[in-house]
Amino acid sequence: MENITQIFNKIDSFIWGPPLLILLVGTGIFLTLKLGLLQVFKLPLAINYLFKKDEDSSGDGDVSSFAALCTALAATIGTGNIVGVATAIKAGGPGALFWMWMAAFFGMATKYAEGLLAVKYREVDENGQMSGGPMYYIEKGFGNKFLAKAFAVFGIGVAFFGIGTFPQVNAITSAVNVTFNIPIIVSAMALTLLVSLVTLRGIKSISKVCELIVPFMAVLYIIGSMMIIIYNIKAIPQTIALIIKSAFTPTAAMGGFLGATVMKSIQSGIARGVFSNESGLGSAPIAAAAAKTKSCVRQGLVSMTGTFFDTIIICSMTGITLVLTGAYKSEYVGAQMTALAFQKGLPMPQVGEFIVTIGLMFFAFTTILGWNYYGERCTEYLFGIKGIKPYRYIYIFLVGVGAFLKLDLIWIIADIVNGLMAIPNLIAIIGLSSVITFETNKYFKYLKEEKEKRTVI
Repeated sequence: MENITQIFNKIDSFIWGPPLLILLVGTGIFLTLKLGLLQVFKLPLAINYLFKKDEDSSGDGDVSSFAALCTALAATIGTGNIVGVATAIKAGGPGALFWMWMAAFFGMATKYAEGLLAVKYREVDENGQMSGGPMYYIEKGFGNKFLAKAFAVFGIGVAFFGIGTFPQVNAITSAVNVTFNIPIIVSAMALTLLVSLVTLRGIKSISKVCELIVPFMAVLYIIGSMMIIIYNIKAIPQTIALIIKSAFTPTAAMGGFLGATVMKSIQSGIARGVFSNESGLGSAPIAAAAAKTKSCVRQGLVSMTGTFFDTIIICSMTGITLVLTGAYKSEYVGAQMTALAFQKGLPMPQVGEFIVTIGLMFFAFTTILGWNYYGERCTEYLFGIKGIKPYRYIYIFLVGVGAFLKLDLIWIIADIVNGLMAIPNLIAIIGLSSVITFETNKYFKYLKEEKEKRTVI
C-alpha cells in the first residue's frame, strides 16, 4: 500500500508541477494580453454589475447573476482560504503570497473567459434547468466530444472524492470537536442532514443558501482579519516589504519554519492560489451557466470578480495575518497555524480561535454545496437527467462517511483528478480565444454606442 501511495504521490507532483502551472498561468497571461488588461480596466464595471439590477434578468437561466456568483464562490471559498494559504506560506515562505496574487491577477482573465463561454454555449435540460460549463463549450464550441466527456468524468471524481466531500467534512467535524467539544459522529450526522435538505431541492435551493451564507461568512472573516491588521498597523509596511522581498530572494529558516527557495515560493504560491480560486479548473463556469442573463460578457465580468474576492481579498487577509504575527514560523500547520495567527494578533485569543473555527465551518459547508451542483451537472451531461437522483444520494452518503475516512490515497487521487480537470478546459479556452475576443469587443462596442445615444438625447 505504501508503494502505491508513493507512486500516486509522484503522479500528483508531476501533474501539479511546472507543466500544468505554466499552462494555467500562461493561459491567463495570453488572455490578459488578448483582452487588453480587461481585469484592470473593467473591474469597476464588473463590481458595479454585482450590486446593480440586471437589465437582462429576463433572460434564460435559473438564478440571478449574483446568486450564480455566490454559488461559485461557495465552492471556491473553502478550506483553501484558511488551510491552503497557511500550507503555501509554510512551504514557500512569505513570498508565496505574492505569487498567489500573480496567479489571481492573471486568473481573473481566465475566469472571465470561462463565465463568458459558459453562458454562450449553455442549453436547457429535460427538467427545464440550465446546463452549461466546460463540457458544453468543449463539445459545442471547440468541437471535441472526447475532451468534454473526460472533463465531466474528472469533475464527478473531484465532487465525490476530492474538494466536494472528504477534506471539507473532516475540516468541519474536527473544528467543531476541538473548539466546542461536540463528538464527531454528532456533527457528521447533523452535517449530512443539512446537506440533504439543501441539495435534494436543486440549484435554486443551493443558490438561496449560498446567497445568505457566502456574504456573511466572507464579511465576518474579513472583519476579523482587519481587526488584526488595525491592531498591528505599525508593522504593516515591513510585513508587505517582507512578502515582496521573499518572493524574489530565498527565505532563511527561523523557529519551526524550514526556509524556502525562490522556486519553491513561486510553485507553492501559484499552486495554492489556483487551488483556492479555481481559475482555469473549469468548475465556476458550471454555476455561471445557471445565471439569468442574455449577455455572456456581462456574466463573464461578474464571474471574474469571484477570483478577485477569493484570492486578492480573502486569501490576502489570511496571508498577511500569518506573516504579520509570525505564525508561519511556528511548528503548527494548516488551520492550526491560522488559528494561532488570530490568537496572537487579537487582544482576546478566544475571539481569534472562534473566528477561524466559524469561518472554517461555513467555508467548508458552502464548498460541499457548490461542488454537489458541479458534480450533478457533469452527471447530467454524461447520463441525462436520470443520473441526477442516484448522483445526489451517493454524494450525500459520501458526506456522511467522510468524517470517518482517513485514506490519504483517496485524497492524492482526488488531487490528481482535480488537476486533470484543468487540461481539457484550458485547451478549449485557448482554442476559443477568438470567440471570447469577438464577443467582448461586440459587447463593449454596444455599450459605447448606447452611451453615445444617451449623450445625444
